Amino acid sequence: MDSIIFDLDGTLWNSLDVVLKAWNEALEESGAEGNLTKEDIRGVMGLQAHETREKLFPHLSDEQHRTYTEKASELESAYLRKQGGQLYSGVEHVLKRLAQQYNLYIVSNCQEGYIESFYAYHELDKYFLDFENPGRTGLSKGENIQLVMERNDVAKAVYVGDTNGDREAAKKADIPFVYAAYGFGEVDEFDYVIEEFKELLKLFG
Repeated sequence: MDSIIFDLDGTLWNSLDVVLKAWNEALEESGAEGNLTKEDIRGVMGLQAHETREKLFPHLSDEQHRTYTEKASELESAYLRKQGGQLYSGVEHVLKRLAQQYNLYIVSNCQEGYIESFYAYHELDKYFLDFENPGRTGLSKGENIQLVMERNDVAKAVYVGDTNGDREAAKKADIPFVYAAYGFGEVDEFDYVIEEFKELLKLFG
């Protein structure tokens, strides 16, 4: 194995509180009805934009949703750059160790600017060689994993994530899946499982 590819939400950090604040402010500012809860956000972590809309905003017109999405993305990126999210215990220590042996990447189902905000506040970009998301490519997570592998000549990798969607993405990319059981999702099938982020060092350190 030469590479480890990571999901972001529920795997490297928990940004629920910041995202909830941004999304609710965006709803208010765009004139859309509704108020989201932390459980609403937790339930769509890891989904692509169209799936999130189907679950949370089926009542919004295309124009309302477009206005809301633009405002939410703007607020979310601004808040995350200022205050970041909650890194899981030991993340930087583990990444530093793993980066000495493997090439590290991030592939997340997020909008453009989200991973950049993660990098900007927590200054962890020095450990990663590349990243991708559907906000830039319009592709599924599995396709984005394949894209990152192709353009970086990755021969053998694993994908670390916390949801069933992550498992399916790893399967599509034909690489093993490491289930981060401390994250947001519940997954029954996996190749490896970790209860804490630092357990990656036991698997691959």
